Amino acid sequence: MPAAVRFVNVSRRFGQVRAVDGVTLDISEGEFFAMLGPSGSGKTTCLRLIAGFEQPNEGHIEIFGETAEGVPPYKRNVNTVFQDYALFPHMTVGENVAYGLRIKGMPKAERERKAKDALAMVKLKGFEHRRPGQLSGGQRQRVALARALVNGPKVLLLDEPLGALDLKLREQMQEELKALQEKLGITFVFVTHDQGEALSMADRVAIFNEGKIIQVGTPQDIYEKPRSRFVADFVGSSNVLSPEFAASHGGAAKWTSLRPERIGVFPPDTKPPQGHASTDGEIKMISYQGSVTRFSVECGKLRIHTEIPTDEAASFEQGDRVRLIWPKSAMVTMEDAA
Repeated sequence: MPAAVRFVNVSRRFGQVRAVDGVTLDISEGEFFAMLGPSGSGKTTCLRLIAGFEQPNEGHIEIFGETAEGVPPYKRNVNTVFQDYALFPHMTVGENVAYGLRIKGMPKAERERKAKDALAMVKLKGFEHRRPGQLSGGQRQRVALARALVNGPKVLLLDEPLGALDLKLREQMQEELKALQEKLGITFVFVTHDQGEALSMADRVAIFNEGKIIQVGTPQDIYEKPRSRFVADFVGSSNVLSPEFAASHGGAAKWTSLRPERIGVFPPDTKPPQGHASTDGEIKMISYQGSVTRFSVECGKLRIHTEIPTDEAASFEQGDRVRLIWPKSAMVTMEDAA
């Protein structure tokens, strides 16, 4: 079975800037795939290459086994949902959703029926006659989604579609998007700079930086086994331990990632259990974050951050000497210190 989307050594240049630099990638049919990275990392350009809005300078792109280079957007079996929704304000919601079907010459009765079905799918049944200006941001996002889905694309491209929504609505839409993708079974390619979105929704995540893919894997792999300092720092937060520190605390003599939530905070005389490592330090900062409290602890020349449940944090104060204890298995060696 061919991949839904395949990149083979794809590059896209804008003048002297390599926005995409030698990317090779397979996205499986029916996969919810996230492209995650900071602004300017190349993820959106990759999405535009799939959509046909950009063409590669080098390399090869396939969509379900068919060559994509030179094929215009309207001839590709993909649709895009944009962050700004791109709805026509002078059209009704129903007309917006049916617009692509109208362009294809579908009879009016049939396209109206399909538009109603698509709106029902995104929980907007009965909204056909409203105007976009009468809708909330979340409702406009659903209309944009229905408009993309009504064409029956084999690949749906989502370009930071939740970026304009407030936190509560964004979390709700994350759940709805994931449920919708599982129900439809089509390939979703989702671009975001929000690691929480990528980890909560995607089957696999590609981490981008400076036009290259740094690491691809399941959300669990990306978070638990970062291969580089960039991934460890960008996805969540991490303590990056030097080879010397890691080796002296039961790890390998390599650059090592240690997640804050794996580190416990204890009185200085606490004995570490079997299979655990420890280091002593002074609490320099305490940050309340709701269910967890974050500590910044100075351990010699190293500043270590740890997160513990807030109900366990009450007995510690800034300036206290403490012992940090963690399982040796929580230290993950990295291939690259960068």
